[in-house]
Amino acid sequence: MRDVEWPTLALLLAVYALWALATTWAAAIWLPLGILLTTLAIAQHSSLTHEVLHGHPFRNQRLNEATIWPCLGLFVPYARFRDTHLAHHHDALLTDPYDDPESNYLDPVVWARLPHIARAVLRFNNTLLGRVTVGPMVGMIVFWRGDWRAIRAGDIAIRRSWLWQLAAIAPVLAWVWASPMPVWAYAIAAYGAMSLLKIRTFLEHRAHDRASGRTVVIEDRGPLALLFLNNNYHVVHHMHPKTAWYLLPRLYAQNKAHYLGRNDGYVYRNYAQIFRRYFLRAKDPVAHPLWPRP
Repeated sequence: MRDVEWPTLALLLAVYALWALATTWAAAIWLPLGILLTTLAIAQHSSLTHEVLHGHPFRNQRLNEATIWPCLGLFVPYARFRDTHLAHHHDALLTDPYDDPESNYLDPVVWARLPHIARAVLRFNNTLLGRVTVGPMVGMIVFWRGDWRAIRAGDIAIRRSWLWQLAAIAPVLAWVWASPMPVWAYAIAAYGAMSLLKIRTFLEHRAHDRASGRTVVIEDRGPLALLFLNNNYHVVHHMHPKTAWYLLPRLYAQNKAHYLGRNDGYVYRNYAQIFRRYFLRAKDPVAHPLWPRP
């Protein structure tokens, strides 16, 4: 029991309690309040899912995965999130349009061939406003289409992940069906949770000649940092992926010059600064600026 990460376990219990209250008591009192609290609970659960795939809060990984087995967010199977995210942690491939599953950049050749409407949507998606509004839909369409093609091509592992997803969302939908919250309202909350998480991923990585210079630090200790479980100290997380979320700020403070030297000064003071700069303005082009062009 000394090896249990109690802050993570306590937060897991608190999130399930909040989710239960949000979908029942809060939804019965005032549906918008229920949707808001459910959105926060699902977003926090997703952040905890990220902790789980990195080996927290127990030493036993099957036990870890059991703690987040109900898929509150509905849209992405845990096994697919785990596999793509761990592939993303190959730092040498960060921002690669093909081999980094979480890259928002496209090969310039692919970009040039897209229809005008698709390019307009993706340009809007590269603003913070676009990322939190159309971003979840853009991401889901790309992700689902890729998985569907893989399943049709005979990928058994991906097909199995989606079959397990049916089991993971069944108790969630059964609970919602019996609760005062309508299913459509719950779907809005699940989409809203993805929108919140898009704030975190908006500028986590940039195009840079050195792999070590591609990962950001956002020195925020406010509500969003808690919601994202300090993953805003992203270069620290990439260098120490097995370190628990509540230790990341202290680790950064103890070695700040080292981390900022490593990521070539890719740092923001807080999320307010990011909103001011990029809410209506794109930070990056969609076509990878350093990718070889024909």
